[in-house]
Amino acid sequence: MTEIDLYCMCLNEHHLSNIKKLGYIPVGLGKSNFSNEWVKDDTGENISSKNSFYGEYTFYYWFWKNILPNVEKDKWIGFAGYRYHWSNNNNLTSDEITKIVNKDNFDNFILKKVPKEWKNHDLILGEQWYVDNWKLMKIIKKAKKILLKNPLAFSKKNRSIKLHFDVFHGEGNLDKAIDFLDSNEKDDFRFFTQNNKSFNRENLFICRSKKLIDGYFSSVFPWLKKCESVFGHNLEGYAMKRIYAFLAERYLSYWFQKYGKPLEWPIFFFDTNKNKIEI
Repeated sequence: MTEIDLYCMCLNEHHLSNIKKLGYIPVGLGKSNFSNEWVKDDTGENISSKNSFYGEYTFYYWFWKNILPNVEKDKWIGFAGYRYHWSNNNNLTSDEITKIVNKDNFDNFILKKVPKEWKNHDLILGEQWYVDNWKLMKIIKKAKKILLKNPLAFSKKNRSIKLHFDVFHGEGNLDKAIDFLDSNEKDDFRFFTQNNKSFNRENLFICRSKKLIDGYFSSVFPWLKKCESVFGHNLEGYAMKRIYAFLAERYLSYWFQKYGKPLEWPIFFFDTNKNKIEI
């Protein structure tokens, strides 16, 4: 893809041929053995040892420190994964595509070139993901303690990003993290999490502004580093082990919405690791 450098982050070597056919740049994450055809996050200046806690952000850090300074002006740069994929158009929503995509029609939906709708935009974010559509049984199972304290918090109109984080990633953990933010972001991000019911999907973005990309990484990584003093690296269970990636996912939506003018675009789910495909 000459008009866009789109990095596809994977955990297994067998994705290589499909990634190359799409024109994406293959990125190998984790401790698997990848051939030298893959970009890895453990060379140059890196935080690769934190991958099990930071997820895709160890590659983001590597890209920021080792690649971004040399990216040409106005070049589209994007990030995708082996389970979450940018759509080639916005005729269907993320959820609509996810319901109908399969290994036989996958190639009909995935992004292969810059859509004409992006012409007047510098920043593409995934569609909003809403946190207020919880089923009652899930609330009772996951949030019994919080529910007893404040039953009204769980009425649909009061369900917020903060409440969702408290329930699924530890009560009070989001507030502890926000306390480490610089003063120019702390109050705004806290307001964002308390008053919004959605954030942009999947910790992914596409951008052709080096200034925006550098600005985001320059803000999020010092913050996550400070958060380590509270959460550390002795983390277990899905809800906590990748807490830094979960924090960053909410912050990405806030920061890019504050400093950019994003066009939202479908990102659909299809696990190419479980559904072997041949493009």
